[in-house]
Amino acid sequence: MQKRLIFSVLKERIQEPRRFIQALLGPRQVGKTTLALQIQETLDLPTHFISADTATLQDLAWIEGEWERARLLGEGLLIIDEVQKIPEWASLVKKLWDEDSRNRHPLKVLLLGSSPWLVQKGLSESLTGRFEILPVTHWTFEEMKQRFGWDLDAYVYFGGYPGAAPLMDKKDPTRWQNYINDSLIETTISRDILLMTQVNKPALLRRLFQLGCHYSGQILSYQKMVGQLQDAGNTTTLAHYLDLLAGAGMVTGVHKYSDRPLRARSSSPKLQVFNTALMSAQSGKSFEGAKEDRKFWGQLTESTVGAFLLNQIRGTQIELYYWRERNKEVDFVLKKGESLVAIEVKSGNKKETLSGMSLFSKHYPHARLLLVGNSGIPIQEFLETPISYWFSNDP
Repeated sequence: MQKRLIFSVLKERIQEPRRFIQALLGPRQVGKTTLALQIQETLDLPTHFISADTATLQDLAWIEGEWERARLLGEGLLIIDEVQKIPEWASLVKKLWDEDSRNRHPLKVLLLGSSPWLVQKGLSESLTGRFEILPVTHWTFEEMKQRFGWDLDAYVYFGGYPGAAPLMDKKDPTRWQNYINDSLIETTISRDILLMTQVNKPALLRRLFQLGCHYSGQILSYQKMVGQLQDAGNTTTLAHYLDLLAGAGMVTGVHKYSDRPLRARSSSPKLQVFNTALMSAQSGKSFEGAKEDRKFWGQLTESTVGAFLLNQIRGTQIELYYWRERNKEVDFVLKKGESLVAIEVKSGNKKETLSGMSLFSKHYPHARLLLVGNSGIPIQEFLETPISYWFSNDP
């Protein structure tokens, strides 16, 4: 079974002396449980694996009982899958972890969660200084190519869900679309967002997700979103719901780059999916139909690059933005410290806005400029290059 790059990092951390709780956080169907099971099979370490996925049947007493069982392993590893399903889990984990620390018990702990925002909130509020987070992202083009033999076009349309890969059929993707819509999208919204957090307008959140897929790669003000959604909800509600969708690894709003952080946060967001499978499944277009629709295929291609960047910056000190001044735009801007990388994607999709690379360069002369796609870096090559490369080789 193919091991992701993060496997070696996780293995090294588990092999270290007991120091921190390790937390694997990422959206559904990206391989968190598989990683944990690979660790279980690889390490010469007694392991106790439990899952809280049946949320209505588990409670704090269940966690405490299973923790006691794991203590019998001595120097062992306790893996708790879908830990966010247990109300008030973080306070109990803190209590049990601190007990083991005081008693010098060598039990190590690995937490897995499919609601990254919710788990991180619990960790930050109750377990300060006791944990490390390892983000598990959607699969890259290189991973899907190596594991399933996909070409670039397949990845642009079908995205990076390995569990759905066996259903990939370019001639008739209906079964694949149904799986993405029913088993991934609906399950994530209903179980990882609505069941876990306070959402007063579930229908509005669902429509916002659909809007995010439809307009992925495009700048849309919150006021225009309100008009598109035809709902009485205010812009603050929409911003909060977009944060929830981002926390679940579905859709986010990329901020405009500015020297002034406050202006960046108050800008109109550029909607961006984390996985283009969400767009294709929602569109209802066949693979061939998507390719023939040049505007939609261009949008899919640019969103593929955007999704790659979103997933690559997880767990790094790199930030992702877009930039725009009047009718001139830069698709993406990466920022690491004082270094900037501006990225323009040329996918054959005719844009209403003009490229703003030259103007951006005048404002920020030390920025590195990258043209990706037609007449520039081939999209496949860009997707196979870690974004850290563009900072380690400054012009």
